[in-house]
Amino acid sequence: MQNKLNEIREKAIAQISAATNLDALNEVRNTVLGKKGELTLVLRGMKDVAPEDRPKVGQWVNEARDAIETTLESQLKKLEKEALKLRYESEKIDVTMPEEVLTQGSLHPITLVKNELVDIFGSMGFFVYEGTEIETDYYNFTALNTPDDHPARDMQDTFYLTPEFLLRTQTSAGQVHVMESKKPPIKVISPGKVFRSDDDATHSPMFSQMEGLVVDKGISLCDLKGMLDEFVKKIFGSDNIKTRLRPSYFPFTEPSVEVDVSCFQCGGCGCKLCKGTGWIEVLGAGVVNNKVLEGCGIDTNEYSGFAFGIGLERIAMLKYGINNIKMLFESDMRVLKQLHE
Repeated sequence: MQNKLNEIREKAIAQISAATNLDALNEVRNTVLGKKGELTLVLRGMKDVAPEDRPKVGQWVNEARDAIETTLESQLKKLEKEALKLRYESEKIDVTMPEEVLTQGSLHPITLVKNELVDIFGSMGFFVYEGTEIETDYYNFTALNTPDDHPARDMQDTFYLTPEFLLRTQTSAGQVHVMESKKPPIKVISPGKVFRSDDDATHSPMFSQMEGLVVDKGISLCDLKGMLDEFVKKIFGSDNIKTRLRPSYFPFTEPSVEVDVSCFQCGGCGCKLCKGTGWIEVLGAGVVNNKVLEGCGIDTNEYSGFAFGIGLERIAMLKYGINNIKMLFESDMRVLKQLHE
């Protein structure tokens, strides 16, 4: 029995000394001292030892156990010390090294412009309505006074999905939904993506618009002019900017106007940005056509309104000095890094 216990002890001490990590050390502990360990099985066999030999055998077992546990504790401390040293080495920071410069991201220019416009018009009492990008022909054209045979349909090259459904060419369709579901007074802006088959340096097949609508008693072109004066001062950051209205044509407004602003780069003297005219075209607008209001169940004897449409890419290009609309879609970081706020 003594030889067997010495063999168990020497074998365990050798395995403990050879353990290079805590997992290996725990495995030795379980193999020797666990519930089914070698030394535990010896203790369970004490019932088979002669009564007069049990004290001596118990002493040998305790000596073996003490020797194994002492070696385990010593090796445990050694491995924990080595593990702590490795951790310190891996987490060590060289304070003399140059700092790592983290690049700060920013919102896309179109998102910046959209957020700014929402804030500007929100301060004037407008609420936001975002319609769907897939619309019916009725809401995109017919309800906006553009029947099937109307020549205004030729002004827009439309992406039709079916004879009835299409990708909206303007967010004005959202205004019709609002007028059908809400009674005047109405002050709403409708931002979103629109789609037209058009592609050059200043046009894209997909672009962003923000349509605005006001319907109330006694609304006139003067109210539109006053609102636009306030809008351009805020978006271009100058109290000296002026607006002018030029006659134009849109099927859903009458009268219709193109809105120009005095050039904020040259102050109206004439430069490359304004092509020497001193004025820059920014949006289209007008007084809402009575047929559009009546089609939405609004009494034109009591109510009138004005509407306007802003191209977000147009505003972004003017605001940030971009001469090609494709720069806003190419995700060129060299460009985008210059356009954050």
